[in-house]
Amino acid sequence: MKPNEQRVAVVTGGSRGIGRAICLELGRLGWSVVVNYATRPDAAQQVVAAIESMPGQALAVRCDVSQPADRDGLIDQTLERFGRLDMLVSNAGITSPGRKDILEAGPDGWETVFSTNLKGPFFLCQRAANEMVRQIRAASIPAGKLIIVSSISAYAVSVNRADYCIAKAGLSMMTKLFAQRLADEGIQVFELCPGVIASDMTAAVTEKYDRLIAEGLWPIRRWGQPEDVAKAVAAIAADSFPFSTGCRFDIDGGFHIRSL
Repeated sequence: MKPNEQRVAVVTGGSRGIGRAICLELGRLGWSVVVNYATRPDAAQQVVAAIESMPGQALAVRCDVSQPADRDGLIDQTLERFGRLDMLVSNAGITSPGRKDILEAGPDGWETVFSTNLKGPFFLCQRAANEMVRQIRAASIPAGKLIIVSSISAYAVSVNRADYCIAKAGLSMMTKLFAQRLADEGIQVFELCPGVIASDMTAAVTEKYDRLIAEGLWPIRRWGQPEDVAKAVAAIAADSFPFSTGCRFDIDGGFHIRSL
């Protein structure tokens, strides 16, 4: 790509873990990247500095995806700085507060989890899609992409995280809905379904998953790494799947395989 044709991606939750790895991978590919963060400005700025040492450009933007004004601000600042939006990677999410058993969980945490993990991503994708449609019709960009990061918790139950599992399951349907609606507009939609990924969110259960990996809970006997997910984003960003939309990419070491 020529510098003035540099494609632009927004990555939510881009200051750490999977989101950070995605931002850095896109930077290596020469994309301009908007690094969204909610509470870690220093970490986001470190990602920006790393990307700007590569072929890409970057901007850190604070946004709590559960808040409508923040979502609008994220897209507005992207367009103000770069003048275009080619791809949204909806990655930000939180775990279930307290991880309470399904027979004991109260309603308090549900609104927070659903607002961050499902409602926020839905309306951010809606806003991004409308901007992409406008730009495609104006011939400002050739096409658009939405990438929705869900989880194996979309189909594998954890009875102490009902709110999280249900929200992630909703993302799977959301992917199909947007894919169906946006195909004629030139926008592809994909779901990435990571398995157990080494990050600060899984650090507290390292011993548990070390044991399960050794026992062969999934065929590829290792922890997933944030870079494993980032490579899937890179493949989509490189237009490697021109005749696909609404697909789920399992990045889980084969956990999804049913076996006897």
